[in-house]
Amino acid sequence: MVTDRLGIHVEAGEWCTIDKIPQPPADVLEAAGNPRLRPARMPVLGMVGATLGAPFIPVITFLELLAKIEAAVMRSLDPKDEKERLRAKKDDERRRRSAIVAQQGLDKVFDGNWHGNAGQFLLRWYGHSTHHQRMLLATPEGIVLAAPPRRVSVGREKNLEIVARLPASEATLIDPFSGEFETRMLLIRFRDGSWLRVETEELRSDLHMHLLRQPLTDG
Repeated sequence: MVTDRLGIHVEAGEWCTIDKIPQPPADVLEAAGNPRLRPARMPVLGMVGATLGAPFIPVITFLELLAKIEAAVMRSLDPKDEKERLRAKKDDERRRRSAIVAQQGLDKVFDGNWHGNAGQFLLRWYGHSTHHQRMLLATPEGIVLAAPPRRVSVGREKNLEIVARLPASEATLIDPFSGEFETRMLLIRFRDGSWLRVETEELRSDLHMHLLRQPLTDG
């Protein structure tokens, strides 16, 4: 669908979001032309749809609760040694993941340098589109970001347009955990070393799996 609609060859893709953009210094904001730093509000149609869908939320919540109970029951049937091993493994993964996040500052939406390529690109994020999501696409030429030009509540694929292109010579897509953990986090790393963090809609998404299939490179 994306290939036909956008006219590009796509190797992998996933809907993603970014965290709230921090307030830039006044001089940076002015130099960038006082760009928009937040997505547009949800359209009225979307708010009506959310209201109409509200009665189904308890049902969905109940089904999710049943799934969690079932998983808990299955875990309780595991031998004690196996449960302890799994618990220790999860605790170890959590500690190592937290250590990587702290070491690299991945709890932030970008590396913090507003004058770097990532910071400058972030300033233009909602100028490209006021929609709160982006379809992040890996192509043979680099990274493509697509979105509806304005925020929509339904039909995001139908309104999809290319809003930004990042050639491979300018930016690459990185899994900061190298596939070790199941996460939604990915980095767009620019040639100057600056980076922008995105969160994929799916856990260990198509993009994560695509990166795992790429050959290892030195450095």
